[in-house]
Amino acid sequence: MSSSLLKNIEAKLDELIRRNTQLEKENATLTAKQSSWEQERKRLVEKNDIARTRVEAMIKHLKDLETES
Repeated sequence: MSSSLLKNIEAKLDELIRRNTQLEKENATLTAKQSSWEQERKRLVEKNDIARTRVEAMIKHLKDLETES
């Protein structure tokens, strides 16, 4: 193999290694963000369930008051 061909291959390998490192960092960042969004979604679902339960309890209480009158 000629010296220029080896240098070309080496440059391409260096670029692939650099790009792979960059993609690994991006993947780690995206994975962390996904985890954060999943936790936020879970928290919001829980808050929604609590709110729904409270509203249903209020509606029941109002219906009970209505039937008492």
